[in-house]
Amino acid sequence: MTTKNRRALIVIDVQNEYESGNLMIEYPDIRQSLANIGTAMDAARTSDIPIIVVQQYAPADSPIFAAGTHAWALHEVVQSRQWQHYIEKKLPSAFAGTDLASWLAENKIDTLAVTGYMTHNCVDSTIKHAFHSGLAVEYLSDASGSLSYINKAGSATGEEIHRTFCVVMQARFAAVMSTNEWLQVISDKAVAERDGIYKSNLRARNAAVKIAA
Repeated sequence: MTTKNRRALIVIDVQNEYESGNLMIEYPDIRQSLANIGTAMDAARTSDIPIIVVQQYAPADSPIFAAGTHAWALHEVVQSRQWQHYIEKKLPSAFAGTDLASWLAENKIDTLAVTGYMTHNCVDSTIKHAFHSGLAVEYLSDASGSLSYINKAGSATGEEIHRTFCVVMQARFAAVMSTNEWLQVISDKAVAERDGIYKSNLRARNAAVKIAA
């Protein structure tokens, strides 16, 4: 299915913190996701898709994203490329306390393609904010990533977190795809389809019945 939608590509918090700082991405491989982010930015520029770059910041005494430090700086894969709009944020969602919503409206954007870090935090928050705002959302899952957690609620590896969030996003909030799949979508001027909660759960229940049988 073809469409005349107006996309923007958002590149969230692609900063040195995630490659060599105190929040190192564990899954997928950071080298892979960074390369895919660069590929997506190059394809967007070729296809006249505007690019929005987002940068997280924190006070100078923060253990992460301390403004002015090497860890806070945008990664070279982003620094070496051009973009149309820049946002500095201090909360997870790129919409919270920023001009993102107004910029998208002014530029008549109806579809937001999302890349960057982290899958389960700023990416997830931004995707849900976009969805609730009425935007179509595309998520390039191999141009993103997660890390592991242990806290009072339990533990989870970066792979578990990333995979689970991707499944949940596809079931309601975004069309989840690889970077190569997204390149094909924009080449075909197609609509990327997200799934539904009911259908996703029905498949799981049917699979469980087959296993039990």
